[in-house]
Amino acid sequence: MIQQTTLDIELTDGMGGTERCIKRCFDIVVALSGILLLSPVMLLIAVALKMKAHGPVLFRQERIGYRAHPFYILKFRTMRTDTEQDGRPQLAQTDDERLIPLGRFLRTHHLDELPQLWNILVGEMSFVGPRPERRYFIDQITAENSDYRYIYRMRPGATSKATIYNGYTDTIEKMLVRLQMDLDYYQHRSLLMDAQILLTTLKYVFSGKNF
Repeated sequence: MIQQTTLDIELTDGMGGTERCIKRCFDIVVALSGILLLSPVMLLIAVALKMKAHGPVLFRQERIGYRAHPFYILKFRTMRTDTEQDGRPQLAQTDDERLIPLGRFLRTHHLDELPQLWNILVGEMSFVGPRPERRYFIDQITAENSDYRYIYRMRPGATSKATIYNGYTDTIEKMLVRLQMDLDYYQHRSLLMDAQILLTTLKYVFSGKNF
């Protein structure tokens, strides 16, 4: 049994209002620029998926985001369309047997995440923030640690410290570790910290490191 680690003190956001405004402006400008600059790459991926794999090009899945509002996260589809036929949510694995051949390449190089630029542009996500989770798993995490409520005070992110250093969250135990890392980010976050997380993420992407 995992021990409850709920904190007895009220957590405060490390970012002030001005920093949060700058963070949001950065998200809009960079996401829009990314969509425009990378549109040929995304078109090429979409065509390749259409030719090589049956089913939709985009994967849409409901996640719980900022202020506990649900939204649909967008990715290029990397798995078979019959992955959850029994209706029970399953966690992604590092080397998931449900991956289609092209999907394995896209995931290894993090190209499947490119459609999330739209999620960021419209304000459902940010470049840096806690990864958004499904309600099914949030309920399990919250049963162990009710401090998950603080996650709703931040826009979910395309990357985070937990994404970089905790790897695939393929168990509830790892989800609880990720939560602690996300809570630490919430209390100490700053524009400088966001820049460091983004630079580390880009370094890992271009070096081919799996995370």
